[in-house]
Parts: sequence; C-alpha cells; structure tokens
Amino acid sequence: MRRNPRLDFSCLLATLLSLGAAAESKNPATSPQVISAAEKEGKIVIYSTTDSAAAAPLLKDFGALYPKVTVEYNDMNSTEVYNRFVSEAAAGSGSADLLWSSAMDLQIKLANDGYSQEYASPEASHLPSWAVWKNEAFGTTFEPLGFVYNKRLLKPEEVPQSHADLINKLKASPEKFKGKVTSYDPERSGLGFLLITQDARTDPAFAEAAKTYGKVGVKLYTSTGAMMERISSGEHLIGFNMISSYAIAKMRKDQALGIAYPKDYTLVMSRIALIPKAAKHANAAKLFLDYLISARGQDIIGNKAALFSIRTDVQGETTAATLTKQMGSSLKPIPVSPALLVYLDQSKRLEFLKQWQEALGTK
Repeated sequence: MRRNPRLDFSCLLATLLSLGAAAESKNPATSPQVISAAEKEGKIVIYSTTDSAAAAPLLKDFGALYPKVTVEYNDMNSTEVYNRFVSEAAAGSGSADLLWSSAMDLQIKLANDGYSQEYASPEASHLPSWAVWKNEAFGTTFEPLGFVYNKRLLKPEEVPQSHADLINKLKASPEKFKGKVTSYDPERSGLGFLLITQDARTDPAFAEAAKTYGKVGVKLYTSTGAMMERISSGEHLIGFNMISSYAIAKMRKDQALGIAYPKDYTLVMSRIALIPKAAKHANAAKLFLDYLISARGQDIIGNKAALFSIRTDVQGETTAATLTKQMGSSLKPIPVSPALLVYLDQSKRLEFLKQWQEALGTK
C-alpha cells in the first residue's frame, strides 16, 4: 500500500513536538523575572561538599541551559564549607551565593541561626515533606550509607549484612580486621559527626559497636576518596557509613570494590542547599536551586552524577524510586529538621566526642 507523505510528515512533526514538550516539562519552573534578574547578575558562587567530578554533569548542563550565568564552584569538605562561610559572614566580606553540603546538621544550624533566606521554590512541592524546612533548607539527594569493602579480600560470607553482623564479624576475627576498618572522623568531619550521632540515635547496640571499633583500631579520615583508595589497595578491608554515590562511581572503574546496604537500617543522607541572606547573586542562587530540584536536574543527579535523585518521579538505577522498591522500610532518611541540632549543642557535642574517644581508647 502506498503511504501518504503528508501523513508521514504530520506524524513526524507531532512526535517531535511531543518530545520537545516532554523535554521542556523537565526544565525548572523558575519565574521569568528570576531568570532575567539572574542573567543580569551573571554569576553564582557555590560552596559545596560535592566533589567537582560528581558535580561536573550538573554544572555542564546548567551552563547549557543558562549560558549567561557563570558558575564559580568551590569544592571543600563539610567543616570547611561551614567555617569559611561563617567567618566571611562575620567579616561582612563576600561569600557564597549558595551552600550545598552533606553536613545536614551544620546546614540546618546556619538556617536556624538566621543566615539563610526564604525562597518558595516552584519545584519544592516535588520533594518529600521531610526534605524541606521553612523554604530555607532543601534536601536535594537521597544517598544511602553502606559498607564498602574489598571484594578480593573478603569472601561473600564475610561481608556484613547489618550493623550487628559487622560487629560480630569484627569480634570473631579481631586480628584479620586489626587496622583494616575505616570511616569518617567525627572530630574533623562535619559529615562524620552527623553520621555517627545518627548511628548513636538509631542503633540500640551503638555503645558496644563503638568499643569494638576501638578494639580493631578503626582508621578515621575526612575524605571519601582516601578511604576508598585504601580499601581498593587492601590497606583497609571495609568501611562503614560510606557514601554510596561516591562508591558506585568508583566501582564503575574499580572492580576491587563492592558495597552492601545494612538490612537492619540504612541511613539516607541528603545534600542540603540553602541561599544565604547576604547572597550577592541571590537570583542566580534561586535559579540554581530550582535547577537542582527540577526533574531535569534530578535526572542528571540520579543518572549521570549517581548522587541518587530524591524526586520519586525520576526513574533510574540510582534514584529514590528504585531504592525504595528494593529496600523498603529499612531505609531511614535523615529529616531536614531542627532535630539535627541536638548534638550541635556545645556541651552535648563535647560529651559525645568524649564518650567516643573513650570507647576507641584514644583518651
């Protein structure tokens, strides 16, 4: 049967238009006024704990979407982000327009202390209710914390399946694991302090766990990369409270690494974004925030940056939607709320670190 060329063209045109509309629907719903003002500002300064390599796909796509806004991206550890911003704010000097940090408690402290400005992002309604606080602090990722281990040096049956299982395995083979266990240093890493205090609140056997870490001589770091390199080399066998997004990115290139999520509970952290009140390029910050939590930005977060999309309408291997199907109620997201401030009280922080040091035998 002879085909009608006009009909074929109409079908092709309709398909292209529908694809264009679908792509357009993923773009941030930022108001034209904010976009125009951001383009006039022409720049945004970001202080972030997200590695530049992981952030690269986001920054590239943001630049393609908004070529008139230049991004100055500063990659630091979580304590540096907080300390640098606070010192610059106290001096009244120029600082970041947007803070994007994995140290959720320090971000909430900044917001609670009056450093952040309110912004009713048109994209915020697509986030879980626990991920937004007062339109000032916004969770942007859904990153599970797991056990990263050396697949060549640990047999499948030696890989722990829960926090209790990890402790039992360390107790059963103290010589095998002596100096071979690693994690973040809560005294030098804001993220490390957040995660270990969350363990203390969630794990009923935490006190015993801390003592066991001390007995095997746990090695503590501030850098995820440093820990994974040492696990890969065999210097360490396993790390706990490891950011799975970085581990997965590393595993794609390094066959020595594996990851396991504890079945009793798996903490889920979210990188919090906030806009300082004194932001010089506030509209550009709003533009970037909208982009981060838009369907377009979240698709890149989940499928290119492997940082785990927090939006449930985004599909892919490293997304909240897929992870929830796989793990269900064992996932324990850390809420974006003032509850994170409990251990930041100076006396409670010092008391917790004192008990931690005593458990490890370092004091």
